[in-house]
Formats: sequence, C-alpha cells, structure tokens
Amino acid sequence: MSLAERTRAVLQEAVDVYQDSPRATSWLHRQLTRFDDPLRLAVVGPRESGRSTLFAALAGEPAPGEMSWFRTSPGQSQDELMLMDTPAIDGGAAPSTIEGICMDADAVLYLLRRPSEANLEFLHTLQDHPVARAAAVNALVVLSRADELGGGRVDSVISARQVSRRYRVAPEVAGLCQDVVPVAGLAAAAGRTVTDAEFQVLRTLAALPRDELEPRLLSADRFAAADFPGPVAASDRAGVLSRFGMFGVRLALTLIRRGADTVPALAAQLVSRSGLTELRQAIDGYFVARRDALKARSALIGLEVVLRMEPRRAAAPLAGELEQLLAGAHDFRELRLVAALQTGRTSFSAERKGEALRLIGASGTSRAERLGADQVLLAVRRWRDQAEKPELSARERRAAAVVLRSCEAMANRTI
Repeated sequence: MSLAERTRAVLQEAVDVYQDSPRATSWLHRQLTRFDDPLRLAVVGPRESGRSTLFAALAGEPAPGEMSWFRTSPGQSQDELMLMDTPAIDGGAAPSTIEGICMDADAVLYLLRRPSEANLEFLHTLQDHPVARAAAVNALVVLSRADELGGGRVDSVISARQVSRRYRVAPEVAGLCQDVVPVAGLAAAAGRTVTDAEFQVLRTLAALPRDELEPRLLSADRFAAADFPGPVAASDRAGVLSRFGMFGVRLALTLIRRGADTVPALAAQLVSRSGLTELRQAIDGYFVARRDALKARSALIGLEVVLRMEPRRAAAPLAGELEQLLAGAHDFRELRLVAALQTGRTSFSAERKGEALRLIGASGTSRAERLGADQVLLAVRRWRDQAEKPELSARERRAAAVVLRSCEAMANRTI
C-alpha cells in the first residue's frame, strides 16, 4: 500500500473517531478532498522580491490573480498544479497569514532578491510542525531577480547560477529547501507574454547602429532619455523598459541580432535565457512528479492538527499510526536524496549518481518501476554493497541505504 493510500485510510479512521465533532470532521473531509485536487504551489516572498512578476512568468498572465493554473511541461495535464498568489512575507506579516500559507500550500517557492539579504525565518516557520520537520521536502528557494546578481549584463543569469550553486550547499540553507534556482523574473515574464507591438519596438532598436545604441543601454536613464537617437518614441521605450527591465531589453536586442526574428523565437529564447525553464523543470521534478507524496504530507499535517486541537482517548491509536507513517515514509527520504544528489550536497560517482536518481524516481516513480525483475535484483545487490562499503563516508552509506530500500520495494512488487 502506498503512502497516499495509507494516509487516506488513517484519515478515514479519524473521521469515524471524530464523527461527533462537526469542526473536526469538516477539517478531515477537507484533507481527504485535497487528495483529488491539483497540487497547490504558493509563490511566497518579501516585498520587492518580484512575487507578482514571477507569478505572471509561471502563469503566462500579465498580472496575478488569487489562483491560476499552469503547466510545467507541454504534456502535463493542466489540472495537476494550481499556482497560489500570496501576501508579502516580511517582518510585518501576520502569524495567521504565514500559518495559512503553510496549511494551504502543498509546496512553496520562496523568493529572495539575493543571498546576502536572505531572511530564512519563513522557511524555518514552514518546518515549525512535527510532520513538516520529518518531511522537509516542499520548498524551493528562487533567486528571483537573478539579473541583479550579475549587474544586469547579458550573462547575468549565468553568474547567478554560480551563486546559487554555492548557496544551495550552505549549511543554513541545505536543510530548509530542496534546491536554489536563479530566475530573472522580468525577462521571464516578458518572454511569456511578449506582444507583437513590443517585438516591433525591440526589432527597430536592434537595427540601430551599435555605436549609437550601446551607450544608451548602460542605464535605464540613458535608455529613457529624450535625446535618444532613432525613430522609437520615448513612450515605447518606457513601455519595453517597464515590461522587460534593463537586463531583458539588453538580452532581447542581443537575441534579435542573433536571429530571433519572430515573436515566438524571441519568447522562447527569453524564457530559456532567463532561467524560467530550469525553474519549471525543478517544479516538475521536485513537486509535480511527487504529487502523491506531497499531498500525503499535507494531509498528515492536517491530521496532526486535529489530534492536537481535540485530543481524546479514542484517538490515541491514530497518533500511533501517524508516528508509524512518518517513521516509515520512504517517499520523503527519496525526495531528500533526489535534492541532495542534484545539488551536490551528497556525491557519488557520475555513473552511480545517475543510477541512483533513476532508481529513486527523480523523474517520477513510474520510470524506475519499469525495470525487469532481473535488473531489480542486480540493483539490490549493487546498492547493498554500496551501503556496506567501509571506505564510503557515513553520508554516502546512508544515501546508498535509501537507494537500496527503493530497490527492495521494487523487488517486492516485481517478484
């Protein structure tokens, strides 16, 4: 029986135990219903972190609403994931607001402008719950104004990726999130929603002589100046500057000169160069592919709330079942190991890393389960040897033990 199936069963038991409490049964039915709802992904961050911009980039809409749909990959069903807009989270955020986000969202994108200004209090709050601490697998940190980390240069996102690689293994961050992903939010949003009129403005600018144009691209003030050469009106320049940002304008002009001579071509290049493609892949791999495990996690948090708020003797067995579920929830260990291997927090050889990621279902569990019985048995032997190798570090042996457990579970299903 899967974690999701076991969790559903325990919730149904809880409904029977609390049938005389309308408040508790209403809450528990809500948790059961959420299993059939789309995965809820909240976009969270302090003021000026670019929440609305990233929301628009993901949803493909000019402005965020309270909730919206988006697909992380072309073949994905649109009802698999729901995007949630949230209030700003900063020093003045009400505890009820933070608690509401923690309870309503199955997964979270936490936005930061730059690591040096990071306030990780929200991520600590996100784990301020016994179930959440046992399964800290539902957050991604997004460096949402990645172009600022590289001074707005055309290669700024490349520089930001180097920053994120260092930051994702920092001790203060590693235990709080699955990964750290840089995105130039304005450029990403513009790429998702660029219009024909904006493209024509940019193409006209790109056709100007470089010796006239380049000095005007050194700053927003110079780009918006009244004495700007060429036929593009100040209002049109102000419009693309507002939508694309200075980095996005520089990047778009470079891409047009290099052959992105249609709206679809420019849009695709902006999405790719802004880091949005990598973020969508991270959402797909860490969250969408493990929808059932994250839904079970949310439901277990909801169950714990009922047991804590309305304790009763008849519910004691439920508390024991909850502890057993968390102690034996291998799905959460797999999710943590996927993140550890992909971020470099835990290392194997290149060959072992690739095999481990396949076996623990880094792209979803179904692919790993396609192995034949003979292949699974060979994998069990291989990873048992790895888990017992004295020359490996304790962390590597623990990681190998997680892979071994996944192989043994596959063996039980295929033999």
